[in-house]
Amino acid sequence: MRRNILLSAVAVCSLTVAALGQGGQTPATPPQPAKAAAPIDLTGTWVSIITEDWRWRMVTPAKGDYVTLPINADAKKVADAWDPAKDEAAGEQCKSYGAPAIMRVPGRLRISWQDDNTLKVETDAGTQTRLFHFGDWKSPGGDPTWQGDSVAAWETPRAQRGAGVDTNIGGVPVAPEAAGGGRVAAPAAAGGRAGRASAPARFGSLKVTTTHMRPGYLRKNGVPYSGDAVLTEYWDLMKEPNGAQWVVITSLLDDPKYLTMQFVTSPNFRKEPDGSKWDPSPCSSRW
Repeated sequence: MRRNILLSAVAVCSLTVAALGQGGQTPATPPQPAKAAAPIDLTGTWVSIITEDWRWRMVTPAKGDYVTLPINADAKKVADAWDPAKDEAAGEQCKSYGAPAIMRVPGRLRISWQDDNTLKVETDAGTQTRLFHFGDWKSPGGDPTWQGDSVAAWETPRAQRGAGVDTNIGGVPVAPEAAGGGRVAAPAAAGGRAGRASAPARFGSLKVTTTHMRPGYLRKNGVPYSGDAVLTEYWDLMKEPNGAQWVVITSLLDDPKYLTMQFVTSPNFRKEPDGSKWDPSPCSSRW
């Protein structure tokens, strides 16, 4: 009898110690690396499709052409003094290839994972590299750079953002046909990030916030953004029934020094089958 009581007491003590060792709770599962947790696959080579602001993106705008840009008097003063020869002499050819402008420069993107928590976006235009850092990454500081410091986070599927989702195939949302013979329609620039009803449904999104940028140009004709600018982007992956994949980057730029309001754009990229058309070129102060 005594032996049974003793064994029972030992068992109770053992369970109590185990519970105390665990804090009475199930151990927390460590968060997945960003690469493993990705709801969408952005890797591969993408080509820009110039449908938005064609006349200001395909050629260098004339000096003084600031149409559609919400700039203030200080910005106009800087832009009116634009001199591409002076930029070249100072080694400043990359002023229009910084993070607030580079996604609107005609060319291609090559996206890959640098490591499990860093997404790398390379551009063949200007041979720029953007690094999107996930998790608890902290900036190393130092001088500002053209591409700045970018902190990224995955967002839940964004099908509710103005576009209807069609049926599911194997659990993957299938986008309806886009307006204009199957072409993807970008989110409307006016009024924020709302998408058009006819656009393919968004089913995954990457949010990127970029700061600590070196001052540069929003357009190649000298329209400036300052070192105080903050760039927020939403990278939405879309798919059409024919298998074509698109990325629409809804870009929101805030700059208290040179902008009178938030500048919103939405450049489009279509995925290519391979990287055979990748064609790196250096920065240029004019085309």
